[in-house]
Amino acid sequence: MGRVIISGGGTGGHIYPAITIARAIADIEPTEFLYVGSKIGLENTLIPKEGLPFVTIDVRGLERRISFRNVVTLGKTAGSVFKAERIIHRFKPEVVIGTGGFVCGPVLLAASLSGIPTLVQEQNVIPGVTNLILSKFANRVALGYREAAGRFKKKENLVYTGNPVRKDILTVSKEEGRSLLGLDPHKFTLLVAGGSRGARSINSAMIEVHRYFKDVKDIQILHITGDHEYDRVVKQLEGIDGKGRYGEGSRIIPYLHQMPEALAAADLAVYRAGAVGLAELTVRGVPSILIPYPYAAEDHQRYNAQALVMCGAAKMILDKMLTGKDLLEEILHLKEDPEALASMAKASKALGRPQAAHDIAKLALSIARRRTGSSAK
Repeated sequence: MGRVIISGGGTGGHIYPAITIARAIADIEPTEFLYVGSKIGLENTLIPKEGLPFVTIDVRGLERRISFRNVVTLGKTAGSVFKAERIIHRFKPEVVIGTGGFVCGPVLLAASLSGIPTLVQEQNVIPGVTNLILSKFANRVALGYREAAGRFKKKENLVYTGNPVRKDILTVSKEEGRSLLGLDPHKFTLLVAGGSRGARSINSAMIEVHRYFKDVKDIQILHITGDHEYDRVVKQLEGIDGKGRYGEGSRIIPYLHQMPEALAAADLAVYRAGAVGLAELTVRGVPSILIPYPYAAEDHQRYNAQALVMCGAAKMILDKMLTGKDLLEEILHLKEDPEALASMAKASKALGRPQAAHDIAKLALSIARRRTGSSAK
């Protein structure tokens, strides 16, 4: 049985890929995992639920520039690197994988100092500052986007894999998705989601969209507002029922656990441009209207979205330009032009990397095996 340490934290965008990679490694061979997170990140809630052994170290964020000071102070103090070294010494991993967030800094630095092979997984077109620093000594950097390669100075350890997606995203058919969600199998289906916390600008623009389509019979809208936004949205729609049903086809809900089914059901999606969400859209071949989150570090969501727009897989409306009228016009244009929508769907599918998790898992195991002297399968 192999031993693997995985570290990633702060946001779901770093944590969900880590979980997916762990599952992909376990599918290849029996593996003992240890997840190293920070004391304050979302990983404290998500990782124990996944049943992965979990420990924390106390770390702080980095300056948004590459500097020697950042390398020295990757953690809250130099002590975070020493604590990470102690964890590594006790667990004895064959490889250490980092998926982003400042907690990865001391963990992968300590692994490298201990002679343990390391792999960094970078989800975005614009790499995070931690991953840019870690790339200087990591054995491999698995890129979610080809476009990210230009941001790294050390090219020889870069491998384009795409971003990992959960297996259940890939397995649901359109018919199954619509049936399980109680949606009409024949209507044009619009999926709207702004991430787990919702997106106020998207939700606000959707009020006009819902009102326009209230009495239209050939469209159904599944709008996931986020828990914090739900009450604000439904108060603005007169006649909505207690289950969030509005007019002929709008269904407005605060949260949805069945996202694989929702993605399978969708003909078109209105989304933010986080790397995990875009990876899921493209493996399903879903065309999208993207509204990048404007406060993401280095404006990386805009660059993520641009990569899809340039390939013809998506349209983009900048958050500061978003109005209900503009969003409605874009939805109507695509709904009423099946050829354009089909072309976008084909482009989206072409960008999808359904094997990414498996490829990253094999990449991680290959550098571990070189160290242990055994051959890759």
